[in-house]
Amino acid sequence: MVESKAAMPQHIAIIMDGNNRYAKAHGLPTGGGHIAGKDNLDPLVEHCMDIGIRALTVFAFSSENWQRPANEVALLMKLLEQTVHDQLPRMLRHQISLRFIGDRSTLTPHLRAIMQDAEEQTAHFTKMSLVIAISYGGQWDIVNACRQVAKQVAQGALTADAITQDDFARHLSLSDLPAVDMLIRTGGDYRISNFLLWQCAYAELFFTETLWPDFKAAELDQMIDIFMGRERRFGKTSEQLLGLGF
Repeated sequence: MVESKAAMPQHIAIIMDGNNRYAKAHGLPTGGGHIAGKDNLDPLVEHCMDIGIRALTVFAFSSENWQRPANEVALLMKLLEQTVHDQLPRMLRHQISLRFIGDRSTLTPHLRAIMQDAEEQTAHFTKMSLVIAISYGGQWDIVNACRQVAKQVAQGALTADAITQDDFARHLSLSDLPAVDMLIRTGGDYRISNFLLWQCAYAELFFTETLWPDFKAAELDQMIDIFMGRERRFGKTSEQLLGLGF
């Protein structure tokens, strides 16, 4: 049997789901699950750095999450601000770049300012990137890229017939990072919920019943082992991947 196994993933994306169910299961007060979820991120970031992952992108707050109850949204915004404060010293210590993607126009000026400050302080680090998606949606990302390409066409810098996938992709979030290799969703749901739609075009998908606050490095390692055992053909045949010329 012809086999061509995948290499170590460079870019992992995680939909961190299940915080509210975790809180109910553990009798925590309102917001307790989100706090537990925030605390769970730190050891996983450091683990990804230790095993050589180049980029970790996590879905913290989606475009659709603005429809949640106002008190929950306010708590999430407060926790996101705290996350930036908590992460920055760790990013500086471990030389990890901290980045944010999403529609910043929907965020408060204060949150935008501390996000920008964190990005500027860590922009020169190349060891690893931690990307936090806030007020992000894959459809928003694609429409935003369309606007940028349309401006180029309107300015005469590009003709509509000459637009390529690469031209378009350059205007998407994370265009300078490798495409997502693994997309993980915790919490037991089987959908990607408008997350990195373009960037995950060839991602290997992993779904787990584990709630996000309970998702640990050992389970991530099991998924990576499975990933590395998969054949990623990108439209080619197994024989082509091995250079057999069939």
